[in-house]
Amino acid sequence: SRSSIRFSSFFSPLVPQSHTPTMAARRQNDCEGQSSDPYDANSASPDTYHVLPKESPEEYDAVTGAIEKMKPAFSKIGFGGVVGYCSGIAAKKVGKAIAVLAGVAFIALQSAVYSGYIDVDWKKVEEDVVKKIDTDGDGKITGEDAINYWKKVKAMLTDKVPSAGGFSLGFLYGVSSN
Repeated sequence: SRSSIRFSSFFSPLVPQSHTPTMAARRQNDCEGQSSDPYDANSASPDTYHVLPKESPEEYDAVTGAIEKMKPAFSKIGFGGVVGYCSGIAAKKVGKAIAVLAGVAFIALQSAVYSGYIDVDWKKVEEDVVKKIDTDGDGKITGEDAINYWKKVKAMLTDKVPSAGGFSLGFLYGVSSN
């Protein structure tokens, strides 16, 4: 068709047919500044054609390159970091579900209070909740209470886990990930 002729004639001068880069040139281009541009933007000559590597995935690919760069970090993360990350993601999901349920329950209860069906002593509810959650006995929910709960949860989740050194970092990363 007429449009395919225009398309092919437009791009044919941009793509040299006889140029086949060496394996070394492919590897160099693979790791440095890839772009969708057929030419290397920093080069003045079209002879430095930018080609993605075409070797088999077993030989070399982008994931292998990324893993090679991250080897030192992977060796330090260990099993504890991996299970910490998974636990963090699970805690985040469960925490969100509990927050939704608590929010729905509060809305329903407060709607009934507002409508006059029931009477709730919120001051008494607050006192009872604080008594249950307060771990240091100061009568308030503070950062120290959160630290005490974290120590209890961490002790439970890392009990008899080999190489649990990276658990806290993995857990924090899992909770904070999208």
